[in-house]
Amino acid sequence: MLSVEEAQKIILAEVHPLEAESVPLLLSLGRYLACDIVSAIDDPPWNRSAMDGYAVISKDTKQAFRDAPCTLTVIEKIPAGTIPQKKVISGTASKIMTGAPLPEGADAVIKIEDTTQKDTSVLVYSTAEKGDFIRYRGEVVRQGACVLQKGVLIRAYEIALMATIGISQAFVFRRPRVAILSTGDELVDLHEQKKPHQIYNSNGYGLSAQVVAAGGIPIMLGIAKDTREDLKAKLSLVSDADFIVISGGVSVGDYDFVKEVIADLGGTVQFWKVAMKPGKPLAFGRIAGKPIFGLPGNPVSAMVTFDQFVRPALLAVQGSVNPLRATIYATLTENIQKEPGRCHFVRGTLTCENGEYEVFPTWDQDSSNIVSLVKANAYIVLPEVSGDVQAGSKVLVQTLAIS
Repeated sequence: MLSVEEAQKIILAEVHPLEAESVPLLLSLGRYLACDIVSAIDDPPWNRSAMDGYAVISKDTKQAFRDAPCTLTVIEKIPAGTIPQKKVISGTASKIMTGAPLPEGADAVIKIEDTTQKDTSVLVYSTAEKGDFIRYRGEVVRQGACVLQKGVLIRAYEIALMATIGISQAFVFRRPRVAILSTGDELVDLHEQKKPHQIYNSNGYGLSAQVVAAGGIPIMLGIAKDTREDLKAKLSLVSDADFIVISGGVSVGDYDFVKEVIADLGGTVQFWKVAMKPGKPLAFGRIAGKPIFGLPGNPVSAMVTFDQFVRPALLAVQGSVNPLRATIYATLTENIQKEPGRCHFVRGTLTCENGEYEVFPTWDQDSSNIVSLVKANAYIVLPEVSGDVQAGSKVLVQTLAIS
């Protein structure tokens, strides 16, 4: 069996970023940049006031104190969105609003709280230093500077930055189309009448939701019966997908035909088993050049293996440079029994109090118990070589926050 890390390396070496497309700025949220963003302008575009107050010559205020203010003549008012009309000279000041351009001659701003205006004069109660409350041209972004690099995940903050420098369209990598197929005679879809011996196709919906969360577009192929013929027929419907994900049929049972059908369709299987729990039976290969993943049929196993292998591949083809889940170390609060030989992904609840992370396993770690995954916000990652882990130990934790 391959280790989890070996399997991830093989998969990530086999996938490459998709082509880029231009989308309206707001539609780029959650996507990955396909090119560097270079600013065509300075930000701020001019020297501007960072406060409501008065633009002054700092030397004029050197003798200004609370009990002995200096008096300056107000020559104009400068609201944001207007251009100053007058030059500030010694003995004068311009009333200025936050964001307004600094008038010629001024080298500081006195905030309004330190002044009192009387008719055309203003009393200044504090000393200004050159540069006080001024945002200088290009202080935030210089024209020609690279402000965002290729591969960056676009969040609301990146959208705000791009809007600041006038970017209305973003070049991003295309979202991957992912065909999802569940297998099993026992499965029935949600709109069908369920018989006593059947269960609903939770994997089809759960895996499709994971595809969406990873930025992909799911193509639900439904359910294939436990026959070679039906599996081949369903896979023949895959034409415009970039990836294929099958749940069930990859173990060693009499009706586990996925690996055989991949071969029958001219595909290849690069590996089959991974040393992990849950999820040891895991197939990865290609059909007609498309990467195909054969995931276990148990719901938790399917979703955990998706997280570890399919999700990184989907993020990688969208341009992510860090496709694996973030990890931290936390203190384990309960004992965990474990046999060496496989890496365990234990569903857990991660908490933080006073800056200290703690994690405890959710109840019932059976691979069919989806409720224990619902209650989890992290995976406790126990390496292959480890045995039982005692409470109080520091353990590696993957966080399951949406990112």
